[in-house]
Amino acid sequence: MKTIPIKGVLGACLLLPALAACGASGTASSGTSSAARPSGAVTTSCGLETRVPAPPKRAISLEQNATEIMLSLGLADRMVSTSYQTDPVLPSLAAEYKKVPVLAKQYPNHEAVLAEEPDFLYSTLSSAYADEAAGPRAGWKKLGVPAYLSAHDCESPKLTPDEVRFDAIFNEVKDIAAVFGVEQRGEKTVKDLRIRLDRAVREAPKNTGAKLMWYYSGTTTPYIAGHGGLPSTVSKQVGVDNAFDDIRQKWPAGNWEEIAERDPDVIVLADLTRGGDGDSAEAKKRFLRANPVTSQLDAVRNNRFIVVPGSAMDPSIRSVSLAEEVSKGLNALYG
Repeated sequence: MKTIPIKGVLGACLLLPALAACGASGTASSGTSSAARPSGAVTTSCGLETRVPAPPKRAISLEQNATEIMLSLGLADRMVSTSYQTDPVLPSLAAEYKKVPVLAKQYPNHEAVLAEEPDFLYSTLSSAYADEAAGPRAGWKKLGVPAYLSAHDCESPKLTPDEVRFDAIFNEVKDIAAVFGVEQRGEKTVKDLRIRLDRAVREAPKNTGAKLMWYYSGTTTPYIAGHGGLPSTVSKQVGVDNAFDDIRQKWPAGNWEEIAERDPDVIVLADLTRGGDGDSAEAKKRFLRANPVTSQLDAVRNNRFIVVPGSAMDPSIRSVSLAEEVSKGLNALYG
């Protein structure tokens, strides 16, 4: 994913009426002076190149991860609406979040998004651009509305990297900062995230030999972390093994008999707030302790659990906090 500043004023205006016009933005909230700010950018995400004529003023974030990245960059005043909140918003962003209207409880449909007259759409999940949701990005491009998608979940699996990397997450933050002309904020945000990640890695206990099972959801059919997702990356960063890293899927459907055979040392529990089967961390613990097979797992018998927010298991502004929580949890168990 790469964003290239355009040094001159673009000649093409957005096709929808009432959308932002071409030319430089003089918005006071930008992290750079209007004289230094580029008048637009070309953003390429998941293979789709889109021109952003000027820093957007009517952006829509289509799900929570995109929302939190934008709010972390101080862009609440550029957001006409947001949607699909899966967890409580980060406490540090709660006040800014309240300033942004919620367009839909889950994904808004195409007509609802169109009615908002957006000049930029953003999602870290390709499902936001499904036909039954906001609609394909190529269609929005024809309407003159740039639609950005995270590299971690491209519409085409061929364009999605095999592994989540923190550098790609940080580059996405800088991409969004460049689109909105707040590059300095992007640089500062990424610098702070790198410092926190380095500290989490440094403070993790060494040579534990621990094998972790990352348990996301489900009881009858548990969904666990395989190879290539953020849990796999964080495991490597803090010096432990993902017990199911040999499965070449990011979130495979597991079965308890195979899990019992591998008998992980630690179970990382996703604490989800959506209210489904085995979603909350406490519901997962109750199930694991009551089930005849899982109650015999070494991690369960010895209460070796690490609880993290479910949303932190997806690549986002929360990804560094996942490394921090796992590092802290390992220290409590092995330090």
